[in-house]
Amino acid sequence: MSNMQKGPTGYGNGSSMGGPPPGAMGGPPKGMGGPQGGMRGPRGFGGGPMGGMPMEKPKNIKGTMKKLTNYLKPFKLKLLIIFLFATLSSIFNIVGPKILAKATDELFNGIMEKFTLSGDGVDFSFIAKIMFLLILLYILSAGFAYIQGFLMSEISTKVSYNLRNSIIKKINKMPLSYFHRVSQGEVLSRITNDVDTLNQNLNQTVTQFITSSTSLVGAIVMMLTISVKLTLIAILMLPLTMILMVFVMKNSQKFFQGQQRFLGSVNGQIEEMYGGHQVVKAFNGENKAIQNFDVDNENLYNVAWKAQFLSGLIHPIMNFVSNLAYVFICIVGASLTSSGSITLGGIQAFIQYTRQFTQPIMQLANISNMFQQTLAASERVFEFLEEEEEVEKLVKHKMSNLNIKGDIKFENVRFGYENTNKIVIKDFSAEIKAGQKVAIVGPTGAGKTTLVKLLMRFHELKSGSIYIDGYNINEFSRQDLRSEFGMVLQDTWLYTDTIMENIRYGNKNAADSQVMSAARTAQVDHFIKSLPDGYNMQINEESTNISQGQKQLLTIARAVLSNSTVLILDEATSSVDTRTEVLIQKAMDNLTSGRTSFIIAHRLSTIRNADLILFLKDGDIVEQGTHDELLALNGHYAELYNSQFEKVS
Repeated sequence: MSNMQKGPTGYGNGSSMGGPPPGAMGGPPKGMGGPQGGMRGPRGFGGGPMGGMPMEKPKNIKGTMKKLTNYLKPFKLKLLIIFLFATLSSIFNIVGPKILAKATDELFNGIMEKFTLSGDGVDFSFIAKIMFLLILLYILSAGFAYIQGFLMSEISTKVSYNLRNSIIKKINKMPLSYFHRVSQGEVLSRITNDVDTLNQNLNQTVTQFITSSTSLVGAIVMMLTISVKLTLIAILMLPLTMILMVFVMKNSQKFFQGQQRFLGSVNGQIEEMYGGHQVVKAFNGENKAIQNFDVDNENLYNVAWKAQFLSGLIHPIMNFVSNLAYVFICIVGASLTSSGSITLGGIQAFIQYTRQFTQPIMQLANISNMFQQTLAASERVFEFLEEEEEVEKLVKHKMSNLNIKGDIKFENVRFGYENTNKIVIKDFSAEIKAGQKVAIVGPTGAGKTTLVKLLMRFHELKSGSIYIDGYNINEFSRQDLRSEFGMVLQDTWLYTDTIMENIRYGNKNAADSQVMSAARTAQVDHFIKSLPDGYNMQINEESTNISQGQKQLLTIARAVLSNSTVLILDEATSSVDTRTEVLIQKAMDNLTSGRTSFIIAHRLSTIRNADLILFLKDGDIVEQGTHDELLALNGHYAELYNSQFEKVS
């Protein structure tokens, strides 16, 4: 693509697609979401730890601080040690210039005595003692700094570790409705970006705040002990520094925000164009894609260099003000030295303290930004951890204590998705006997997939009841209830591991021989053995090293291995060729024999041998019966069935 030379060298990660995770059944659309990669900018100037990002401010500082403090409580003793060691490190560092001034005075006085022949000259043994003491102080300062840095890194990492553990446990307790209204990228952002921000900033803000505060106070105290007049000159330069810094930060902030906005747009275009590269090529859309990219890349270039230029002015401005103060201090200091009000060593020490005085001010300004970022990230994490969980009602039964056969009864079921007024299932009633093969058909949006989601308690009913063998499904725990169901979905889900382990996901305790037997039943064994490593072949992250039909066969093998009482097949053969479909259909007949099975299908030729066919329309059963009975009825089912076999004249 053209104009790439103007853009940044790194574009970040791209965003995650929203919507249900692979393999999840359908629901309301979730849209796009995900954290875009970001360009880095200087910390504290228009951004937080991610660099260049507009700083998000916390909404409830007091509440978030309290929750974060609870996570820090187990480390009270270590935090106390960190505070002590950070303070000692700063103190030892601060007294250094004052002690060095004694060596400077001794050297100056000794040389003057040599010139005037009024004394013994330079006392090098005294200077050596001063140097030894300075080295010892700086070694101690570095040692304390190292220990407190090590302890703080351990604490911040442990807090992040605990938060991630809490988040992953929380995810398993969240209702499916949460993931329908919140994008996948947003959830991932809280687990990764927000926790990482908390980890990095917490590690720096605590120790930097202690050391900067101590250094600032210590530098002022030491400066006052040397000269009150010179200290006033240094302090009077502070307003000028702050005015210039605020001016630069205010103007750079809008460019950093624009940079992040256009960077997100560039990221999105790259992800879309390369994600659908075959479609772009097929429809000759390369030129249009390049034109769109050039516009946003040009905008990104224009705001990025301005943001970087303005933020880069901070240090030159600080150096200018510092040098200005240095000139005034030298002039006034020379006057004071000539009058005997201050020694040469005192001037040298004061100049060093002037440098130490300005640095903590910049650090504290940076810390205030980082602290707000830390609280904002913490708040987002805690908001997630406080989301409403699936409430487990009083569990009355356990599947292991019952001999479940698979009788299913829907009684006046009514359901609509949370936060919507639309009722998907209006008044659904049906009774299925154990071992029956039930096909659910109907137009898109009729509620077919929703029905089986209700059966597995992925959502709670508005009203009505569902029974399994006469027991209300609400009287079982969700995990226990779902153990009786096997599922094959239209959207296949495989994870990064071997084929053997992907099939074994249906039954974690299954032996290798059982896995292979399930693969043979699912008509998948022959193609697995033709692969380079057979059952030990590694499925890659996107499962792109096997075909869509092969992925579908593996998920069928997984369902075979689960050996469940009730089987749910949601368009299970939609991604396979006709010949394979015939083989799978035969395997399905064996698999569903003796099991209650629900088959959602659009290709009606695959369900002709079903014991019961339910035709859904607008959330209600409008027709039910066998294939022959419904054809004879010459209603909705017959119309849909015949439309699939009409000859083109």
